[in-house]
Amino acid sequence: MADATVRPVWHAEFRDPRLVEVYDRECPWGPDDDYFLAQVDRVPGARVLDLGCGTGRLTLALAQAGRTVTGVDPAPASLEAARAKPGAEQITWIEGTSAGLPDAAFDVALMTSHVAQFLVADDVWRATLADLARALVPGGLLLFDARDPRDRAWKGWNPADSRRRTALADGRVVRSWTDVTAVDEDSSTVTFTHHNEMPEGDDLVSTASLRFRSEAELRGSLDVAGFRVEQLFGGWRRQPVGAGDGELLVVARRDAGSVRASRASPGSP
Repeated sequence: MADATVRPVWHAEFRDPRLVEVYDRECPWGPDDDYFLAQVDRVPGARVLDLGCGTGRLTLALAQAGRTVTGVDPAPASLEAARAKPGAEQITWIEGTSAGLPDAAFDVALMTSHVAQFLVADDVWRATLADLARALVPGGLLLFDARDPRDRAWKGWNPADSRRRTALADGRVVRSWTDVTAVDEDSSTVTFTHHNEMPEGDDLVSTASLRFRSEAELRGSLDVAGFRVEQLFGGWRRQPVGAGDGELLVVARRDAGSVRASRASPGSP
């Protein structure tokens, strides 16, 4: 079991190379990737931005499908893992945040794997949406996922229900579990810790907070940023909200008129 004296590291699963490998092995291709790939297929020849690309699972698939793809992430260890994968040379990889995105350079922008929920503070969220509006061409498409707060997914993030074993590439096994440490109902923010018992005996601990914005909050913030919500699904098979997988899958289009953009804060992904 974990040593109670071990101090968690903020977002270590994206920044510690040992935990990046665990994350990569824990997160194989899934129905979410199929969904986003199919959505991008709606825009032939699209120049695609993958903001918060992580270790590049979907980024690489988009490039292999013939897209021109840029992957942006603030975590060097995650990008290093992405750059080491076959086909990575086809992609423009950028270590940074939305603040550095070029103007009107992309036809489609993605935030997958619930990246949007890591943008906890409202000013950071607003700034990121403004940056994305600026980086998309008029009429460009924004696609992202967020968990529906009404589903209360964090109820299953406890040591009893979240225990798992992950086999690394060399066959060694990591034992992991998750524990919620705080739920702030006023701000709809959940803080949790991932524990990872490594094969060497180390207990590597990563902590983070996620913001659970409601459908109304998402729609309102997108409108302010200059986006029009075209579709909103509740699951990966495009079910209605409340009848799917506990998701809020947003399909929004940048208004063809003026962009209500502002400089992003340094915390944007």
